[in-house]
Amino acid sequence: MHARIVKSYILRRLLLIPPTLVGITLLVFTITRFAPGGPIDQALQQATQGADQGGKRSSNQGQGGLSEEQLEQMEEQLGLDKPIIPAYCQWLGLLPKETYISKGEFTEQSAETIGGNEGGDNVVKVVLIGSGRLVTVTRKDKSIKKAVFEDSNQSIESKGWQIRYETNKDRQARFKRRNPSIEQVPIYAPRAVIYQTRFSGVLQGDFGNSITYGTPVIEMILSRMPVAVYFGLLTAFISYAICLPLGVVKALKHRTFIDSSSSILIFLGYSIPGFALGAILLVHLGARMNIFPLFGLTSADFDSMSTWGKFIDLAHHTVLPLTCYLVGSFAFLTMMAKNNLMDNLAADYVRTAVAKGASFKKAVFGHAFRNSMIPIATSLGNLVTVFVGGSLLIERVFDIQGFGLLQYQSVIERDIFVIMGTLSIAAFLMLIGHIISDFIVALVDPRIKFE
Repeated sequence: MHARIVKSYILRRLLLIPPTLVGITLLVFTITRFAPGGPIDQALQQATQGADQGGKRSSNQGQGGLSEEQLEQMEEQLGLDKPIIPAYCQWLGLLPKETYISKGEFTEQSAETIGGNEGGDNVVKVVLIGSGRLVTVTRKDKSIKKAVFEDSNQSIESKGWQIRYETNKDRQARFKRRNPSIEQVPIYAPRAVIYQTRFSGVLQGDFGNSITYGTPVIEMILSRMPVAVYFGLLTAFISYAICLPLGVVKALKHRTFIDSSSSILIFLGYSIPGFALGAILLVHLGARMNIFPLFGLTSADFDSMSTWGKFIDLAHHTVLPLTCYLVGSFAFLTMMAKNNLMDNLAADYVRTAVAKGASFKKAVFGHAFRNSMIPIATSLGNLVTVFVGGSLLIERVFDIQGFGLLQYQSVIERDIFVIMGTLSIAAFLMLIGHIISDFIVALVDPRIKFE
């Protein structure tokens, strides 16, 4: 019966993860659409600077020195050509994305008129991106009549291609989404848009490619995870291994020299930001005394070292950043362990156990210690986030390519897909960690029931 209740509880909590993730990612996705300084703004700024340095712009250049075709291509690559909800569903993988998009305008210059009157048949030839084949598109009465390959006269739909007809109003609506502050909207010729579709999103394991580097986001994340796991596990293990025993000693030796001196040390460390301590250590122990390396996690010749040499080199590079990681967590865990244990030692049930003949050692470790660990157990589940943990400031000071620095760089560079990818994984692990924390607390605390 109890096992069935536990499974039911975990299942209910797991079912809450998808809607929570959707809410978090949709909110951030919406913010990235409206935040200033996005990829298109940066491209426009760079193009404007290039045009100013190169002299006069050509007549076919549009806003910021980029042509209308270039702006539309960037929008299609970033998903900005669609409203927020359809674009989010495409990023999520619920709606198919349009790929190999080719366009042809029905104008006097590019189209051959059949019939020669308003509402007659118009023909435009479109070269398909990706295959290079030529397609002849015929329209009639503001709609596509047929689209066939010129070399075989076969319908493009038979080869997996799709086509839609965009009117002047459709193109003007897209222009207004791109330039909401411009009142004078240009007049466009109608056009045929030929494309293929495929499902490619988060649900298919595709977080997109980095706008800045062109690398798949999932590869960038996986390459940074080992650093996060390395420092996360070391920090967690050392913190709990030292802070819990130290907290017990401080509680049992309350107001003694050991308690007072250790409190001074841990609060002194807590008051110094990790990145500031890192800068001080680099200057004195790195630059001046040349005891520790100044940057990186390994040396340049790390791959050519022996196994023992690699271990020594990695440990040598780890000492300073690990010290900065640890210095802030010592005070919190130590004082939490001490205060919780002191509260339980003063509780009635401990005094009752001692009055009944239990030894002081048994009263402390058999009764008070277990109950004092309940608040600390709530944070154990969050150890899952070591896979995406890290401090961007510490990583920046020591030039360590970790997950925290990746998140920071993606925000600075407005790399939308990296922002969404790192956020999704971090939020998912955080939610999993909360479930694990609840489960651990329920196991430690008999007063909590899964019902």
